[in-house]
Amino acid sequence: MTREIDRTHDAQRTSWVESANSDDTDFPIQNLPFGVFRVGGGDTHVGVAIGDQVLDLRVLSERELLGDLDGDVARACRAPLLNELMALGPDAWQALRARLSELLSNDEERPVVEKCLVAMTDAAMVLPARIGDYTDFYASVHHATNVGRLFRPDEPLLPNYKWVPIGYHGRASSVVASGHAVRRPLGQRRPTGGEAPPFGPSELLDYEVEVGVFVGPGNELGAPVPVARAEEHVFGVCLLNDWSARDVQAWEYQPLGPFLAKSFATSVSPWVVTMEALAPFRAPAFERPAGDPAPLPYLSDGVDPRGAAVELVVEAYLETPAMRDRGVAPVRVSRASARDLYWTFAQMLAHHTSNGCNLRPGDLFGSGTVSGAERSSFGCLLEITRRGQEPLELPSGETRTFLLDGDEVILRGYCEREGYRRIGLGECRGRVLPATG
Repeated sequence: MTREIDRTHDAQRTSWVESANSDDTDFPIQNLPFGVFRVGGGDTHVGVAIGDQVLDLRVLSERELLGDLDGDVARACRAPLLNELMALGPDAWQALRARLSELLSNDEERPVVEKCLVAMTDAAMVLPARIGDYTDFYASVHHATNVGRLFRPDEPLLPNYKWVPIGYHGRASSVVASGHAVRRPLGQRRPTGGEAPPFGPSELLDYEVEVGVFVGPGNELGAPVPVARAEEHVFGVCLLNDWSARDVQAWEYQPLGPFLAKSFATSVSPWVVTMEALAPFRAPAFERPAGDPAPLPYLSDGVDPRGAAVELVVEAYLETPAMRDRGVAPVRVSRASARDLYWTFAQMLAHHTSNGCNLRPGDLFGSGTVSGAERSSFGCLLEITRRGQEPLELPSGETRTFLLDGDEVILRGYCEREGYRRIGLGECRGRVLPATG
């Protein structure tokens, strides 16, 4: 199932929230992403981004402005996190989106709805959901090939890559909201000669540009989700930075895969852009080269590949302490598209549940690093610098092979297509703090 384009996507639709009509906003009325915020030390509220404002859905619901939406939707809007809304499914999400679009475009209702707005500058954003489980995939064939060549030049891709969406179970407890500082992790690194492995701060700290996917309705334990219905279980997407300690990773990852090199922090952007908002930006699934195997039936049956992917651009920016001190703007170091992922979001979710694994509302999975075929589209420093062999040159005159203390990584994402309003995902920020101990 893919969401339909309707009147909420009309490029001519405007809002009485003037900032939402600006050409450079990430949050026009055609977007309406969901997040969770608090003002001061108050309780958390569910909100929707509109221009430079947040529409407080708890207040909106308490003032009975949701129209004829049923009690489940109203209760979910008064909840402290998005899990209850995520559990309701596409019909409820579409109905709520339609009502919000009406309220924010209708001048007659402006006087009462305007009282439910909070300036973004006054809203402290928090994690949008209670994340019970987090899984990270490895869905970019360009990234997998680039990294594979660094370690296995003659055979960069392992034999299973083009048959199965590769992933690993991550650590939900260390997922943090954008703006939360990330402390350089400690860990064991590969020893030299016959010496004991050294333990200390990671010297090869990296970021990874990913798309995060939030699960909507879950599935029962033992009941796989068919790929043709997988998107009914996807609420929306965000930006995700899978921080990685490459030297720790190189020593520990065999034979069971990533562990402490990944579990110290994962940053996500605060706004979740729904699959309904992404409807105008659907794209064909990655075109597999001749000779690549076709996806197995459980990953392809009943799916039209012509609209299975999303044309979602993701960018990474870097700001060093010296750039900050001199007023030099963060520099973009990569730009890629989720359209180039070898596996779609639906295939990832269907595969995740194919063994009967149960997902729950608010569970999160990452796409894996989003990279393209060119160096300008590589989604991490491991690829860009070829494992440190080709330093990245910055406009401040500095170079980087991997991240230094004080560096800040900023991810941005957006969708644009002729005939539709550009919509954005906002930002995902994280600054590196020195290691402790």
